[in-house]
Amino acid sequence: MRRPTLATAVIAVAALAPAACGSSRSSPTAQARATTSTTVGQTQTATVTTVRTSTATTTTPGPGRCVAGELTLSSLGQQGGMGHGELGFALKNTSSRSCRTGGYPGVLFLDSAGRPLPTRPTRITRDFFGTTPVVRITLAPGQTASFRLGTTHEAQGAAGCTTAAGLQVIALDDTATLRTTVPDGAYECATVTVSPLRPGVTAYP
Repeated sequence: MRRPTLATAVIAVAALAPAACGSSRSSPTAQARATTSTTVGQTQTATVTTVRTSTATTTTPGPGRCVAGELTLSSLGQQGGMGHGELGFALKNTSSRSCRTGGYPGVLFLDSAGRPLPTRPTRITRDFFGTTPVVRITLAPGQTASFRLGTTHEAQGAAGCTTAAGLQVIALDDTATLRTTVPDGAYECATVTVSPLRPGVTAYP
């Protein structure tokens, strides 16, 4: 029997090399890496879904607007000096829920019979009696907000001037009206400044 030569052995090893390289493409190590990559992608998608669900459940509505049916109007008094008059009024939350308000009420002077008088209001944040900026107000049941009116005192009997016996107010974001009397009446000449609502009775010193 003839023994294999060295050349024959080299040829046999070379023939086996391609087969070994081809088998490494489907090795267990490569399969494990592919599986790990897929698992990471699925975990990231699940995390995003969880965050969106959490955000959607955190919205909480606030209190609604104060309307005339939940409020009462009253006079806080009046004072004057140097040809100017100041009248204070309060709006009280008489309902069982909190409500929000702010800004300027609509106003109309009334005569002793409850009939409307000529009223030309001007909305202001500063007048003869000080500064009252616009603020947002939340009224709990029983709490009040206030505003003031400024009038000019012309000479008694001047054209367009008279004594108002009451005031009618339209609540913000509402069409219903509220009324109250003005004790001792208020001398006015149709033009009036209106301050924005303030918490408590701070609009009227």
